[in-house]
Amino acid sequence: MTDQEKQILAEYLPGSALKPVANLIVRYKIHMTITRSRSTKLGDYRPPISQPYHKISVNHDLNPYAFLVTFIHEVAHLLVYKRYKTKVSAPHGIEWKREYKTLMQQFIDKDIFPDDIKQELLKSIVNSKASSSSEVELTRVLRKYDENKIEGVIHLEEIPEGANFIIRTGRVFKKGQKRRVRYLCQNLDNKRWYLFHPLTEVKLFTTESQE
Repeated sequence: MTDQEKQILAEYLPGSALKPVANLIVRYKIHMTITRSRSTKLGDYRPPISQPYHKISVNHDLNPYAFLVTFIHEVAHLLVYKRYKTKVSAPHGIEWKREYKTLMQQFIDKDIFPDDIKQELLKSIVNSKASSSSEVELTRVLRKYDENKIEGVIHLEEIPEGANFIIRTGRVFKKGQKRRVRYLCQNLDNKRWYLFHPLTEVKLFTTESQE
């Protein structure tokens, strides 16, 4: 990596994580992209099939600790691909969980994370879910470190059942009942039902919202 690339990467990571992250990028010849915000995912991995390199992208608007956790998640996919190609039990099956646990433990041991995040990570790597966002407690702790919070934005779990809310795309929903972890909510335009993560960032829909 060039000094300029390291300087750019340093803006998105905890300070002590820059060297080990840069080492992974160089070691595995990763084409690293910092992307716009994506509502459906925090990061992405693409194997060297349609391009001659491993490609990892991470959303630009994550706080440094969330950015690092997402990057590690995607590198674990890379390691699975190198070892098994497409012969795996599932995208986030036992092979991925094994690689993620081993890699995350290395970063935990470097004392990069604050104690509250560290404790949640130690719990999560016992049986990691498909994404850091699917682990409510880990996500909740990570979001404590968000700096650029938008006025009026709250988590879906904070509003009462039956309340109307707006998501980032501008669509309006009515909050329904909780189904295990996620909330079943109805889109007020097409009347279809969707499941939402409890920590989805929303705004209450009021008469003022329409002005």
